[in-house]
Amino acid sequence: MEKPLVLVVDDEPDIRELLSITLERMKLRVETTEDLTSARKMLDSGRFQLCLTDMRLPDGDGLELVEWIQEKHSGIPVAVITAHGNVETAVRALKIGAFDFVSKPVQVGDLRKIVDTALRLERSETGAEGDTPLIGQSSSMADLRRLIAKVARSQAPVHITGESGTGKELVARLIHDSGPRGKAPFAPVNCGAIPTELMESELFGHRKGSFTGATEDKEGMIRSAEGGTLFLDEIGDLPLHMQVKLLRVIQERSVRPVGENREVPVDVRFLSASHRDLGSMVARGEFREDLFYRLNVIEICVPPLREREGDVLLLADHILARLGAGMDLSPPALTRSARRKLKQHSFPGNVRELENILERALTLSEAGRIDADDIQLRTPQASTGSEAAESADGGLGSQLEDVEREAIVQALEQTRYNKTAAAKLLGISFRALRYRIKKLGLE
Repeated sequence: MEKPLVLVVDDEPDIRELLSITLERMKLRVETTEDLTSARKMLDSGRFQLCLTDMRLPDGDGLELVEWIQEKHSGIPVAVITAHGNVETAVRALKIGAFDFVSKPVQVGDLRKIVDTALRLERSETGAEGDTPLIGQSSSMADLRRLIAKVARSQAPVHITGESGTGKELVARLIHDSGPRGKAPFAPVNCGAIPTELMESELFGHRKGSFTGATEDKEGMIRSAEGGTLFLDEIGDLPLHMQVKLLRVIQERSVRPVGENREVPVDVRFLSASHRDLGSMVARGEFREDLFYRLNVIEICVPPLREREGDVLLLADHILARLGAGMDLSPPALTRSARRKLKQHSFPGNVRELENILERALTLSEAGRIDADDIQLRTPQASTGSEAAESADGGLGSQLEDVEREAIVQALEQTRYNKTAAAKLLGISFRALRYRIKKLGLE
């Protein structure tokens, strides 16, 4: 098999020679050029699998070349060589489509990781628009799938926004699975579920004896994702003192475990998500602007279910088929009245709410079909006058049940439906949790 061919664009002969020697030792073929004009001519030949370009060139800059490659040869990954500490330039390059960046002086280890990841792109191109867990035929979902397929090729940090229950973690997993890191670890972290005092140890790891209770070395979530992707869910819940530490990890690509006196290099792609508006949090001083700038290089907004016209019934059929298979049942059918009832609901809880409604309906249904009466929708009803007086007796109890139900569902999701762990998180006994789950119809 012919060795991959890399184009190096730099106006300094010494740098070109150094990069050529390093890349050839990686069993790659290398061609070099010193300016933008000749680089474009060479790339037009279609022979290259990767391009490395310096930022300053005699007839332009590296960003111009990145934009040109995105327009003319988007299949060729391009990495830029930036001055050490020039964060703004690196972020600009990633925003316009650079695969990754490496800082001067170029470290062999960093260069090797970038090259290895870039060359895995061709082998990992699965096309996120094909076989995908993102069910839906609406235009907003089609746009979302196209954007995922595009950002999966990059190593730029991605921030995923959207309401609770829209499937932000599913989007993050698809970005990971569709890219060159797909066979490496995917490490999800719920920033709101980790106690503040344990957060540094959980993320960065620790050394044995570094604090009371540290009886052995711990790797930490960031290093557990080595070579793969770290997904920071609900990043808006990260305390300010941890935001500073995370920013350094992203900028320096290294982590210092608690009790360690040196930093350990890490090769991790960062994805984050939040249902909160981080921009507004920055304005209020609740979230660091520099961290937001680094995490939000590319933003993906997952649409709420009420804006996905025509997708509700499609999703419902898919969910029921999955639930039926899990219960060893033939897929139950939704009657016409049930389908009408689902179509008219606004789903404030999005896809998660739809799954919950259908799971309960499947339990209540008879004769292999789900009727409108089996679908219990918890839509708050505004009432005044005599209606309010009539419902006053049961109103408070219903509201409390809704709050309790939401807390239990959230605890189960955070613990991946481990009831023992969920009970501990809620501060109740396992037996009490089982009773509440049955009473509230969450089985």
